[in-house]
Amino acid sequence: MSARVARPVGTVTRGTTNPNRLRRMDRWIAHAHGSALRRGDDPVAVDLGYGAAPWTAVELLGRLRVVAPRVRVVGLEIEPARVVAARPYERDGLVFRHGGFEIPGSQRPLLIRAANVLRQYDEGEVAGVWERLCGRLASGGLLVEGTCDEVGRRHVWVALGPEGPRTVTFAARLGSLERPSDLAERLPKALIHRNVPGEPVHAFLRDFDRAWAAAAPYASYGARQRWIRAVRDLAVDWPVVDGAGRWRQGEVTVRWGALAPRG
Repeated sequence: MSARVARPVGTVTRGTTNPNRLRRMDRWIAHAHGSALRRGDDPVAVDLGYGAAPWTAVELLGRLRVVAPRVRVVGLEIEPARVVAARPYERDGLVFRHGGFEIPGSQRPLLIRAANVLRQYDEGEVAGVWERLCGRLASGGLLVEGTCDEVGRRHVWVALGPEGPRTVTFAARLGSLERPSDLAERLPKALIHRNVPGEPVHAFLRDFDRAWAAAAPYASYGARQRWIRAVRDLAVDWPVVDGAGRWRQGEVTVRWGALAPRG
């Protein structure tokens, strides 16, 4: 009798996806984690829950190989039909497998990217999923979990190591923003219901809007210069961990502890 195959952990989600939807997250990963991927003996990255089409996994391979030529990407989907549909897109360094939060396979990945997956779960489930995924990371590995809009203009993600959450990154096509708090609609599940008075993420977005308003004179030089000025002022009171090079990309990264939900 053949051994019973364990059922993947998780539930099937909508699977909505579009080409280039995750370019902002990928760009940040290549910058922040590229050196760790280069150093790995056999670096593996997992695109968890890539959805109804394989575009995000295909793009992840191309973007990571610019900074880490030996990296391999595994696309994981809990819906078997999506895995079958993706198989024709396999190539050197890219495979598609059936799986979920258990991250099947004997090799621990140096990167797990889970975009627009936990948004469809309950808030109370997030901590357990984070712990499970972080427990599958290789030494020096990174989990990036977050949410973006349908075409990747607005994106917020949490970066976690084996020890837990480290930072939160806000990223946008700046021309699409009226104010920084427009990004609130894309907060990851761990934060989106905490954008209420008394919670740190609400205070952060309030202060960001105030800094943005104070930086209005810089708008004549473009939205990028206004964003840079606003983030520079914001960093006086909030633990911003990146610099102007990333701000020019329409990003800002803050320590998780400053935004973590109370209680």
